[in-house]
Amino acid sequence: MDPRALLLGLLFALAWSSAFTSARIIVAEAPPLLSLSLRFALSGALGLALGRLAGERLTLDRRAWAAIVVFGLCQNALYLGLNFVAMQRIEASLAAIVASTLPLLVALVNWVAFSERTRPLGVAGLAAGTAGVLLIMGTRLSGGADVAAVAMCVAGVVALTVATLTVKGATGGGGILSVVGLQMLVGSLALLPLGLALETWEVTWTPTLTAAFAYTTVVPGLLATWIWFLLVRRIGATPAATFHFLNPFFGVVIAWALLGERLGPLDAVGVVVIAGGILAVQVSRMRAARAT
Repeated sequence: MDPRALLLGLLFALAWSSAFTSARIIVAEAPPLLSLSLRFALSGALGLALGRLAGERLTLDRRAWAAIVVFGLCQNALYLGLNFVAMQRIEASLAAIVASTLPLLVALVNWVAFSERTRPLGVAGLAAGTAGVLLIMGTRLSGGADVAAVAMCVAGVVALTVATLTVKGATGGGGILSVVGLQMLVGSLALLPLGLALETWEVTWTPTLTAAFAYTTVVPGLLATWIWFLLVRRIGATPAATFHFLNPFFGVVIAWALLGERLGPLDAVGVVVIAGGILAVQVSRMRAARAT
């Protein structure tokens, strides 16, 4: 892998993993759906403006528009919407661990639904990742974690799986910044009526909340998605997804360092097992791709 792709992958993993900690800070002080809708509106407008300045031109056909809408609804409205609501009741580290199973679910869908060839190493990775998730889930649920909130995170990562499978279609026919901006606006428009119906905008803007909101708008909101599209275009979706194996580690460590969240021995073991499972799945898929 070339050095630029390696740097992009590391930056993506850090930015993506940090989103859970900044989101946890926001939902403690602000309504989750309305704050997320505002964040998407700001990120989307910024992405379109930067795309315009960069000279990007949109030449999207019907298929590309459909992919953008599906991606915006699944990744932003469903995945992040469910996670923001869930993180009012569970820790950021637990939400990050659930979300880190994305590569395992993508591999499972490709194997079951699309008959993608899966080698023994990939099957072992899926089994290991599942075992790691069950280990952490059992520990956290027995410790009193909110079952409904965990279920929201699970539903969210399923939606993110659908979004990931549409990435290629969503980037065709347009500049990356502009496409990222459009799918952010889709998420904003989808969440706004729900937020207005279910929530009240009552926020006391503290320096911590302001910093967390600005950070999550720019870094996980715009920068991480832009880097992900660049990485997929540069090296392909399967090699790019390898960097997700860093997310369980980064997500838990950032939440521990900034929020003081617990990190028990079984959590650490589970994170290592999940990361190893993800890595095994992606290495298996890359070997299969080279063999064809």
